Amino acid sequence: MKRMSLAAMTPFWKKSPVNLLDWYIIRKFLGTYIFAIILILAIVIMFDINEKLESFIKAPLKATVFDYFLNFLPYFANQFSPLFTFIAVIFFTSKLADNSEIIAMLSSGMSFRRLLRPYLISAAIIAAGTFVLGAYIIPPANVKRIDYTNTYVKNRRVDYGDNIMMQVAPGRIAYMSRYDNTTKTGYRFSLEQFKDKKLVSRLSSLSIKWDTLYQWQVRDYTIREFKGNREYITRGQRLDTVIPFEPRDFLIGRNDQEMLTSPQLIEYINRQKERGVANIKAFEIEYEKRFAMCAAAFILTVIGMSLSSKKVKGGMGVNIGLGLVLSFSYILFMTVTSSFAVSGLTSPLVAMWIPNCLYTIIAVVLYFKAAR
Repeated sequence: MKRMSLAAMTPFWKKSPVNLLDWYIIRKFLGTYIFAIILILAIVIMFDINEKLESFIKAPLKATVFDYFLNFLPYFANQFSPLFTFIAVIFFTSKLADNSEIIAMLSSGMSFRRLLRPYLISAAIIAAGTFVLGAYIIPPANVKRIDYTNTYVKNRRVDYGDNIMMQVAPGRIAYMSRYDNTTKTGYRFSLEQFKDKKLVSRLSSLSIKWDTLYQWQVRDYTIREFKGNREYITRGQRLDTVIPFEPRDFLIGRNDQEMLTSPQLIEYINRQKERGVANIKAFEIEYEKRFAMCAAAFILTVIGMSLSSKKVKGGMGVNIGLGLVLSFSYILFMTVTSSFAVSGLTSPLVAMWIPNCLYTIIAVVLYFKAAR
């Protein structure tokens, strides 16, 4: 009688890091994830059309399809990626459990920890896709979407500013009593230069007009230079000058942070902090949120898999219902903690990671409970 080799006796799931069974679970996971996105987006489209029907009728059809919906749907899907991930895990894992497929896998000697591997691989694929979309692809698309919304639905542009003061460069303080972005013109402008905490020059003008990047036209100006005990005055009608700031640095709209890629976002945040601008919490929250959402894919995957890996008397509906409650509570909790950062109770980093820390504890408890 021929003896079987040790390799032949080794279970198939131990022979390679990713085997056919892993690919089966990964396909099920990602397939259900995509199906959940398509299903929910179809519902969202119907509600959105019903809500904005009057605006869509007024707008050109081409702009509605290509500028709005083509950019809105990826944005919405990416924003609620944790919800779709959780629904996908709960749905297809409950189905595997009802068909006794998970029992068969565990009975073959596969550990619960090993069973989790394809789930984490799928979560890594989703997290990577979510990050790339949110950090680099969706922000440029949001420019068209938000511009369409401002033009045809509801204008949320910030076109006016009053009593604007900021540090445009080290030792240089700019002030405008009012700025009108429709005409690109500021009124009662002044630019003061300090050296060793002493005023060395002051430019004042009745108006200033923005041309292009950092290019400004100063009109009806007066320049006072202070050297020792003497003051030198220069007057003129027009002066083309470079001042390192632009309208978007002080006219901050509600959704401006969504139009910047992650490198642009961190550059903008650092530049505004150097200038002493305090109204940048939304930008800091958006930056931290993009990383926190990636971690959420792993956390919610472990929770979903741990909850739905065993048969329950109520069937799949109980798991799906519990999964929806947990996923919506996660999104709600993240919204609540972001308000803490806006009010100044916590930093944006802490606010965005509080839900992940709490749900990580829940995931660990449920994992060990399910593994037993």
